[in-house]
Amino acid sequence: MASQGLSYAVDIVFCIDVTGSMSPILDKVKENALRFYEDVQRNLTEKSKNVDELRVRVIAFRDFKHDGAAAIQESPFFALPDEQAAFADFVGGLTPEGGGDAPESGLEAVALATSSDWTTSGDRRRQVIVVWTDQPAQPLDGAGAPAPYGDRIPKDFSALTDLWENDQGPMGASSKRLILFAPDGPGWSDISGVWENVVHHPSQAGRGLSDVDYGTIIDSIANSV
Repeated sequence: MASQGLSYAVDIVFCIDVTGSMSPILDKVKENALRFYEDVQRNLTEKSKNVDELRVRVIAFRDFKHDGAAAIQESPFFALPDEQAAFADFVGGLTPEGGGDAPESGLEAVALATSSDWTTSGDRRRQVIVVWTDQPAQPLDGAGAPAPYGDRIPKDFSALTDLWENDQGPMGASSKRLILFAPDGPGWSDISGVWENVVHHPSQAGRGLSDVDYGTIIDSIANSV
């Protein structure tokens, strides 16, 4: 909660698995994209929190091993509510397809999210990454991601951990939060067991997050602020 007289800026990056099984949650997000700002602000108000600036960004992911460079779709940050229509248009253009068999390139998406162009405005800031997936994560095995992503993704899990934990890195030590809607499995359990400032909501592998309510997503975001 912002102190009186101080401005509070929040950036949220959604890392969304857009393989076929994710259709139910993706459809739900598309339906609610135009009211996302109002839903978040209402929940924040209920928790006596106030945010002066809110931006959202989307990183949709599939599997580099199956889809190559098409495994990632990135948006810029959208300032809400002014750019809510553009945010909804981007989300509306996402198609649940590809990915091949599990696992998917979720750790690569987290790496790209961590290195986002975070805001420097506001007296206080919060940087939130939210991951939605129903599959385990491909290991970072040093094979390298295809261009243009190779230089932006750590070569192994230890290097990704260093990126997250680095107090002098792209995310602030006290402002970063990671919310996982992901199975207990490779990649995600490794993160929740080691990294700081992580909340893990375990999902059922292969079920497309059908058990996750949209209101739970909104509530988890507001709790992280």
